[in-house]
Amino acid sequence: MKKKKESMLLGKMLQKIAPRIGAKVIIEPEWNIVGQITFKSGKRSYFRYNTLDLNPMGGSEIAKDKDFSQFFMKKMGYSTVPGSKTFFSAEWGETIGAKHRDINAGYKHADKLGFPVIVKPNSGSQGVGVSLVHNKKEFFKSAKGIFRRDRIMIVQQPVKGKDYRIVVLDKKIISVYERIPLNVIGDGKMTIKKLLILKQKKFVISKRDTNIRMDDPRIKMKLKHQKMDFNSVPKKGERIFLLDNANLSTGGDSMDVTNNIHPLFKKLAINLTYDMGLRLCGVDLMINGDIKDEPKEYYILEINSAPGLDHYVQMGKAQDRIVESLYLEVLKHIEK
Repeated sequence: MKKKKESMLLGKMLQKIAPRIGAKVIIEPEWNIVGQITFKSGKRSYFRYNTLDLNPMGGSEIAKDKDFSQFFMKKMGYSTVPGSKTFFSAEWGETIGAKHRDINAGYKHADKLGFPVIVKPNSGSQGVGVSLVHNKKEFFKSAKGIFRRDRIMIVQQPVKGKDYRIVVLDKKIISVYERIPLNVIGDGKMTIKKLLILKQKKFVISKRDTNIRMDDPRIKMKLKHQKMDFNSVPKKGERIFLLDNANLSTGGDSMDVTNNIHPLFKKLAINLTYDMGLRLCGVDLMINGDIKDEPKEYYILEINSAPGLDHYVQMGKAQDRIVESLYLEVLKHIEK
């Protein structure tokens, strides 16, 4: 069987735009996930997935760790998600001398916070493993799933509002978009399962590289709490949310609001990026209100030192031009 190569927007885009500044890009052909940039000066730079030689290693490593990055953001006075605490797999807890911070301690913390709570892996991205759990049974099921892929789990209070990502490059706002969790809109005839299949087909037609996992236990859990299942038929015009995280990679939708962001939110994202020692950063915010209005109640969900813009590009030609301009600027900055 022929190996399926992973789709990677960054490499293809760099190959397209690099000649504009006299550079060339070589991508390793077997896996298509790493590449080399050679500038006209002879200088070489490398990338892997969406990670370029732009952000410093220390800042990048901190950004990848949700707990450590939250510690520093909170220390600097930024508004972070409340009630957040880490717990460890049995093996890792024993290794670092923190056996008392195990899955059972995690449950006690969740119970103290009051259900429902958010549980998520400390590392990773794209919303993998993030769950809103409502009781003890759901907590242990989700926690065990997290510990199969990560040795550290975060338990925290859920925060409500609109989910936004702001992308910053060297004190400039590049893009801002609202992220809406995976959902379907009823027509009064089709089941939720059929509506999801139709949504997946539309993704394929639009060449959006997103695969909706019909077997994702989080979808069944979300439907259950709405007293529904895959065979339920939503009313015409009724929107049914199927996940709590709004990541585009898990089937979420996006709406470009780059031209509607309030100046104070711009300042917040730019300052946070600088304070975290980064040059390129995706700042994820949950806002109780709208990003066009003056900041009142909001929380920084996390930061990303290698923000993937694949789904943003697929929103339209204007967004494609924005991302091309972003990466052309990045190449110029790396060359210096």
